[in-house]
Amino acid sequence: MTIIDVARDKALELGQGLNKEELVGVLNSDDSQLEELADIAHQTRLKWCGPEVEVEGIISIKTGGCPEDCHFCSQSGLFQSPVRSIRLDIAELVEAAKKTQKSGATEFCIVAAVKSPDQRLLDQVAVAIQAIEREVDIDISCSLGTLTADQAQQLHEMGVKRYNHNLEAARSFFPQVVTTHTWEERKNTLDLVRGVGMEACSGGIIGMGESLEQRAEFAVQLAEISPCEVPMNFLDPRPGTPFANRPLVPMGDALRAVAAFRLAMPSTTLRFAGGRELSLGDDGTEKGLLSGINAIIAGNYLTTLGQEIEKDIDMLGRIDLPIKAL
Repeated sequence: MTIIDVARDKALELGQGLNKEELVGVLNSDDSQLEELADIAHQTRLKWCGPEVEVEGIISIKTGGCPEDCHFCSQSGLFQSPVRSIRLDIAELVEAAKKTQKSGATEFCIVAAVKSPDQRLLDQVAVAIQAIEREVDIDISCSLGTLTADQAQQLHEMGVKRYNHNLEAARSFFPQVVTTHTWEERKNTLDLVRGVGMEACSGGIIGMGESLEQRAEFAVQLAEISPCEVPMNFLDPRPGTPFANRPLVPMGDALRAVAAFRLAMPSTTLRFAGGRELSLGDDGTEKGLLSGINAIIAGNYLTTLGQEIEKDIDMLGRIDLPIKAL
């Protein structure tokens, strides 16, 4: 059987994720196979997820000055990057949530550049959530670093629906990306999140120097932890970071990765996140939404500019994909 036959029979027809060896076949497919594999991935997402696209906005409550050494991240206080530490007040967060909701988004994610939240930060998040909920009808998620069981419980009681904590890369490649904490620490936080009743969101970054085998390994490891959502980022090399000179992911490889992740996780929400504008551009973003993606982060990211929200909404209308409503 060809990899196209395997993808059709296993992922599309049965809703079963491809294994590592099969995903390596997708990632190594030639250009003549890409269009058909992408279409199978798209049909898989339509069959097992439905046609709707979920739109999310994100904002950083605390930017820069992070003590961790994630080699892709300009928010690390250990690198000579141009990002400096700032904090937003509650009124700014509420206004950002309002703007996000007006765009058609159903989710608003509060992010902080920290290893883990202290009680002061958790208290600030609690106040922000209460203020947002008084004025905005939107689901709230958070991304605040590693958590203890008590911190996870606090966030759940605040009304946080979903918690994002990216595994970032395959377990075998992770030590080349981060040295100040382990892959296992990140997975433990995801276990705690699900244990208290929050949805777990976890993905990572494509193009940090991993092999295609490690890219396939990463997709399988994500499938094994069964997150409700997987953000797919493509490396946007930031000045001053150890990965500043890494090349961009070519469009073809990016689309193969999208198809592979969909075929690894037929029923999971797969979200376009940072770097799609560089690796894919407008044409590639549309192709990605027809290759397995069923959610996007609209607007700007944490430290980089994204596409205007209105432009993304227009694009979804143009390719006839409905926006998910609350």
